[in-house]
Amino acid sequence: MKRPFILFCVTLLAIAPVCFTQAKPEKAGKSAGNESTITDLEKSAWEAYKNKQADAFKALMSKEYYGVYAEGVKTLDAEVADMAKSDLRDYSFSEVKVVFPHPKMAVMTYKAKVQATADGKDVSGTYNSGSVWVQQGGKWVGAFHTESKTQ
Repeated sequence: MKRPFILFCVTLLAIAPVCFTQAKPEKAGKSAGNESTITDLEKSAWEAYKNKQADAFKALMSKEYYGVYAEGVKTLDAEVADMAKSDLRDYSFSEVKVVFPHPKMAVMTYKAKVQATADGKDVSGTYNSGSVWVQQGGKWVGAFHTESKTQ
């Protein structure tokens, strides 16, 4: 329990400066991006992973992507390598929330119900998940993802 809390705190500290350097606050009713755009991108990433489409997955992610999981921190290359060792059969999202703390940053949280195996072990269940999407060169890319299996 202590390790995930420390990883959360480090992530929060890394993201906080971006939130506080926003030039001017957004006007009510106007978001920096479209919530459905971010949700669609997240689903596209899951579909690419499910279908083992490494190039499509990499195209959706920042080169500086990191994933944080119980087994450790993964770079984009490690995430793609693990794709070959997993079998994501089915998934669904619920309780989806998307916020834009900065015009070029979206934070998405949701529950993912997953039917899958990884390294031959059943990892099916419900996961509390979160992703950070950033705009680079006018394009939204995934920069961070984490998930924790619910009890």
